[in-house]
Amino acid sequence: MSNQGISIPIPSILNIAHGSLEQLESHLMKHHFHKVVILFDQFSSDHYQQMIVGNLSKVEADCLTLQLDSDIQQLINKAFEMERYDAVIALGGGSIIDFGKYIAFSRRSPFISIPISPSNDGFASSNCSLMVNGKKTTVPAQVPFGIIADLSIIKTAPKPFILAGIGDLMSNITALYDWTFEEESECSHVNAFSAMLSKKAVNSFIRTPMNDLSDPVFLKELMSSLTMGGVSTVISGNSAPISGSEHMISHALDKTSKQPQMHGIQVGVCTYLMSLVHEHRVDRMRKVFSRTGFFDYVKECPFDLKEFQHAIQIAPTMKPKRYTYLHENKYREKACELLETDSFLQEIVISS
Repeated sequence: MSNQGISIPIPSILNIAHGSLEQLESHLMKHHFHKVVILFDQFSSDHYQQMIVGNLSKVEADCLTLQLDSDIQQLINKAFEMERYDAVIALGGGSIIDFGKYIAFSRRSPFISIPISPSNDGFASSNCSLMVNGKKTTVPAQVPFGIIADLSIIKTAPKPFILAGIGDLMSNITALYDWTFEEESECSHVNAFSAMLSKKAVNSFIRTPMNDLSDPVFLKELMSSLTMGGVSTVISGNSAPISGSEHMISHALDKTSKQPQMHGIQVGVCTYLMSLVHEHRVDRMRKVFSRTGFFDYVKECPFDLKEFQHAIQIAPTMKPKRYTYLHENKYREKACELLETDSFLQEIVISS
């Protein structure tokens, strides 16, 4: 019996460089995309739509600005109101990228992702977070056919967005630890190649100088590593290589906190906490979050202790089909205790 190869839909276009957006039309022509729709949020429309359209002379492009409070039904309606396009492009923040991925998924169209900040790895992953019946829900989406990240735009992102991307990327470490735990508990199977890609992504980033968050080398490494993490989910067929118990706490905070913070910021704090629970790579976490200024930023907008402890306790309900450390009561109790005993956490998770 012969072995058959497995076809994995990874990006055909990958351009992470200064000025890469100027090459958009050449990428589209190369792949015979002659008529496209470009989706914007209000910010990206105001700042980049005129430039994008001005650089297109051979490709016909329709531009749509979507409201960020759109839910899944509105996106489905929008998808089937639109005429047929050779490709769907989304340019902007995480929400508009998710909208584009889902619209492309609904229409079975190639999707090109153009993020303007490095705040998370969603621009490269195979799922998206949408409002479904009033609740933020992770749903399947189109794997990007192309990813174009213009570093001259990425470097203009506010510092918190860069720190959020760091937090999201560092979660690969704790997510992989949870995934291994899941396999040892006979509740999952670790895809070795997907796990290797996720691990290589974060380890490559960790070796990058971190004294200047606007340094082109640093930003390219961050975006490249986030891309690799996103692609690892395509290979595994799930989010396990980049999302574990730390993401479940963050999802719980989204649902219960009076004022949820940015996804990557929440995930970064939860990642540090779970590294303590796992007793795995704690020193590395402290070094990265200290050198980049992540901890300093969170001190300025700390989390509420009771909200955080409640989020830990309900975290397993966020993904009941998973089996991470937090699915066991003893580790939830350990996590809650660490919030009050670890010197770093005491400064960023405080009693109100």
